[in-house]
Amino acid sequence: MFLRTESFSEFIRYYKVVTTLVAIHIILYIWMDYFPLLGGRNIYLFGVGSNLNITMGEYWRLLTPIFLHGSLMHMLFNSFSLILFGPALEQMLGKTRFIAAYLGAGVLANIATYFVGSPTLLHLGASGAIYGLFGIYLYIVLFRPQLMDRGNSQLILTILIIGVVMTFLNPRGNINILGHVFGLIAGAAIAPLVLFKVNPYSRYNRAANSNEISFDPYRWQKKAKNKKRIQTIAIAVGALLLLLFLIQFLL
Repeated sequence: MFLRTESFSEFIRYYKVVTTLVAIHIILYIWMDYFPLLGGRNIYLFGVGSNLNITMGEYWRLLTPIFLHGSLMHMLFNSFSLILFGPALEQMLGKTRFIAAYLGAGVLANIATYFVGSPTLLHLGASGAIYGLFGIYLYIVLFRPQLMDRGNSQLILTILIIGVVMTFLNPRGNINILGHVFGLIAGAAIAPLVLFKVNPYSRYNRAANSNEISFDPYRWQKKAKNKKRIQTIAIAVGALLLLLFLIQFLL
């Protein structure tokens, strides 16, 4: 479910929304960081989440910070998290509901940041929206366990616990704690609205429409025979995410 075994072209073909979001992350970061005089600086000035500017009526700032990042590591971490945990939900929910859930959680997290945070607070990042995805997974684990197998449920809970703990242990205070917490809450609140008539994630039916060819189930059954190998990879993924958390928050 969270192990990416597709080729690059297969990933783009089957997970168009996730691919588009990651591409936006990369393009806007490069533009902002490397071409400030060619509009990059203006992207930051008009897109950064600013509670003061929102008070003055610039409500688009509740949405735009979701696509912007303040550092290379920040952008890479959020994009990597989206690549790992976005595809299953994109397939289960469909493109429209996935976009609504992702952006809805991010906007709700930014609204909470506006009302609860400091009037002078500035913030960037997709973390609130990504934690919204974790909120949906948390809801699945607690109330719709038939949609996820036990191994993936344990992996999600482990990563979620690590993420929440590292959020509050960040020594430099450069993390939008409110965005993380309220993104998680928003995702869990949105979950029952978007999970109606949803089937469990299946590697065998990832075709976006009838013109696309589904994966051969026998091919995946053969790869899934070695259960110990899959468990080892899952542990490695968890360890890698933990390492990225540490790099992002401690450097």
